[in-house]
Amino acid sequence: MFDVTEQSILDLQQAQSDGRVTSREIVRQYLARIRAYDRSGPSLNAMVVLNPRALQEAEQLDHERRTRGPRGPLHGIPVVIKDNFLTKDMPTSGGTLALATFRPQSDAYQVERLRRAGAVVLGKTTLHELAAGITTISSLTGITRNPYDLTRVPGGSSGGTAVAVAASFAAAGMGSDTCGSIRIPAGNLNLVGLRVTRGLSSRAGVIPLSSTQDEAGPLARSVMDLALLLDATVGEDPNDPVTTGSRLHIPASYAQAIRGASLHGKRIGVLASLFGHAPEDAEVAGILRKALDAMKAQGAELVEISVADLDELMRDGSVIAHEFKFDLANFLQRQPGAPIRSLQEIIDGGLDHEQLEAVLRLRNATKERNSPAYRAALAKQGELKARMIATMLTERLDAVAYPVLRRKAVRIGDVQTGFTCQLSANSGLPALSVPAGFTDDGVPVGMEFMGQPYQEAGLLRLAHAWEQVSRPRRVPFSTPPLVAGDAPQPLKFRTATAPAGQTGARVDFTYEATTGTLQYEASLQALSANDLIAVTLQRGSPDRPGPVIGHLLRQGQSAGRASMQLPYRDRIDLAAGRLFLHVYTRQSPLGAGRAPVELPGAGTAQTMIPAAMPEAAL
Repeated sequence: MFDVTEQSILDLQQAQSDGRVTSREIVRQYLARIRAYDRSGPSLNAMVVLNPRALQEAEQLDHERRTRGPRGPLHGIPVVIKDNFLTKDMPTSGGTLALATFRPQSDAYQVERLRRAGAVVLGKTTLHELAAGITTISSLTGITRNPYDLTRVPGGSSGGTAVAVAASFAAAGMGSDTCGSIRIPAGNLNLVGLRVTRGLSSRAGVIPLSSTQDEAGPLARSVMDLALLLDATVGEDPNDPVTTGSRLHIPASYAQAIRGASLHGKRIGVLASLFGHAPEDAEVAGILRKALDAMKAQGAELVEISVADLDELMRDGSVIAHEFKFDLANFLQRQPGAPIRSLQEIIDGGLDHEQLEAVLRLRNATKERNSPAYRAALAKQGELKARMIATMLTERLDAVAYPVLRRKAVRIGDVQTGFTCQLSANSGLPALSVPAGFTDDGVPVGMEFMGQPYQEAGLLRLAHAWEQVSRPRRVPFSTPPLVAGDAPQPLKFRTATAPAGQTGARVDFTYEATTGTLQYEASLQALSANDLIAVTLQRGSPDRPGPVIGHLLRQGQSAGRASMQLPYRDRIDLAAGRLFLHVYTRQSPLGAGRAPVELPGAGTAQTMIPAAMPEAAL
């Protein structure tokens, strides 16, 4: 049976052409994955609203394929859209309660282009409220979770789109980027995400954060998928004057341009100053250096570069605080159905999330747009762009490389630090986030490639070549393939340190693979609570015990039940058979027995409970 999980756009297209699957069936499977994992199981919270006509639209595209042939590579392909893009058939909230019921009269330009190309807009995704942050939390939808580590943020503000794409809720998706809002979640979720050259793509119909710095574009699981969305969405739009003349810089096809890409002979400028110098920066820097060394081994040439006064040029170079209040009001006043008309109304109505309160009040306090500070920031942006271009020309660089974030995605509720997004956002130069690797605890890390104006094709070629060599894509543990249309059922099994009637412990386990939750009910066998020191869960191997990672029973307990949230390493060790149940007693304080904690089918040391479920994908 055809399964949509991790399928590329070209794979989905070929399967439709071969008659192995229909667009309707593809949509149905994505909807089933959303049902299983977005509000249930890991509760990722990536989707705001689903398109109620998605199945019907897919059926119409199936009919069109049979009678007239496909429109192109996106025919019948489901995509998701960040909920700050206008959609005429679904509400557009911008992540705020104030706009929860706002239904636009038209589609954003890029949404219209995707529909014209035959894509099925499956639904709208969560975002950091009004796109004003990089963790993805809002008054409308609350917290969105990282599917690689459910305790961490996905990044933002396009966090919902990134989560949906990473979790195979759709083939690819669209986001917006004002200072890292595409690239940061792409880096945090093992995806590729592109911020285009200022003016390459239209922002018409996207709720603005900054008319100077806003860009809109794709996030995908592969460079080819991203290129296919880029082909469908770039171009001049009379409703966005900044795109005037962009047609002169757009190749016949970005997807065709990346074929046959190689790292050999590519000159990559390593911008060391953005790697950071604090001890907290070392983890990510080490992963990026390792990736760069791998590129060098494939024939790329690495050049350490510096840019004079870079920190000073990026400092106070953003114009978001100067433009947001005014751009938002201008946008809302042009929307006939908008229930509010200003940022002030959102604040006065308590229609924002507490974590946004301070920043929104600060931005609302701006008195005038064209202030001396605003003009100074624009001047810095112009100088930054000029110096970056000059450096790339002087050093003959194909790209400049640096971390998307100097520090990995933070835990939910913490403040994300270490961002470098100002370099591309303030200069208007294109930047592409690509997977660089994973931390030791399984958190994805991204690398950014920056190029000269309109060098998107070159950046995509470089990233595609790296992708072919490194094969960086890794499926999130929390969203495995469905089983008969549903999430895998929890695994139920029993582990005992000794046969029944002999001294030891018996534990009935239930393991929920999509959340990493290990529930247990432990009891003693032929042993009194007074004689017990501990029943523990430990790492180890068949011939050598390892350290304790958890206590199931303690002194004085004869039975107990609870649950443990297994972190990355413990999940890996459980799947690999490297976790063991140990018993310690007063008669045998150094160990009274141990047994491997094996998932069903992994061995013979445990007895299956009659109601045991099928093995989950780990």
